[in-house]
Amino acid sequence: MLRYARLIAIFTGASISAQLEYRANFVVNLIGALLSAGGALFGLSIIAGDGTVVGGWSYREAVVVVGLFTIVQGFINGVLYPNLNKIAEAVRTGHMDFTLLKPIDAQFLVSSRNVNIFPLFNVVVGMGVVAWAISGIPGTTAGGVVLGAILAGAALAIVYAIWFMLTTTAFWFVRVENVTELFNGVFRAGQFPVTVFPGRIRIFFTFVVPIAFITTVPAEALIGRLDATTAATAVGVALALLIAARLLWRWAVSSYTSASS
Repeated sequence: MLRYARLIAIFTGASISAQLEYRANFVVNLIGALLSAGGALFGLSIIAGDGTVVGGWSYREAVVVVGLFTIVQGFINGVLYPNLNKIAEAVRTGHMDFTLLKPIDAQFLVSSRNVNIFPLFNVVVGMGVVAWAISGIPGTTAGGVVLGAILAGAALAIVYAIWFMLTTTAFWFVRVENVTELFNGVFRAGQFPVTVFPGRIRIFFTFVVPIAFITTVPAEALIGRLDATTAATAVGVALALLIAARLLWRWAVSSYTSASS
C-alpha cells in the first residue's frame, strides 16, 4: 500500500508541475468551477428559493445535493477523464502492451497516472457549498457529517467503477468515448434530489443507473434523514461495482491480443 501511495504522490506531483506552466488556467478554472456551481444554485433558487419544498427537500437541503454533485463532477473531470478515457486509445494504438508489461498493477496504473488539478477546484467549491448548506439545517450532527463523508467516498467509488467498466469495453469495441459521454449526461440528473423525479424515473436512477446513491443518499446522511439500511445498501453497491469492475478488467486483459498481433 505504501508503494502505491508513493506512486500516486509521484504521479500527482508530475501532473501539477506540468500544468502549472500555464498559470492562467488556475484563474480560468476557478472561475469556471464557481460559475458551474452558481448556475446550478441559481436554477434551484428559482424553484425553491422562496421556501417551496421540492420533492420533500427544502432549499438548503437541496443545496447539499448540488454541492455533492459539484464534488463528484470535479472528481470526474480531474481524475477519470484524464485517465480512463485514454484506455481506448491505448488499446487502439498498442500502447496498452507497455502498460501491461510494467511491474505494477495495470488497473492501478491506467486509473491514476494523470491528474488534472484544475477541475479539482470543483471539489473545493462543492465542499464549501455543502458546508454552507448544512450550517443552516437544524438537526445536523457530527455523526451525520461523518456518515455523509463515508457515503460520499462510496459515491466516488460507484462513479469510478461505472466509468471504468464502460471504458474497459474498449478491449472489444475500441471506440467507447460516446458511451462515457452518455453516462456523464445522465449523471447531470444527480444535481437534484432523486425524489423530484416521477416514480419510474426514480426507480431507473436508483436501481439501473445508481444516481441516487451518488448524490441523494450522501446528502440524506448529512442532513440526518438516512436510515441504516439505505446506508449499508450504498456501501454494498459501491463494493459490488468495484468487484465487478475488477473482474471485467481481468477478463479484458486475459482476452487482449495486442494491436500488433
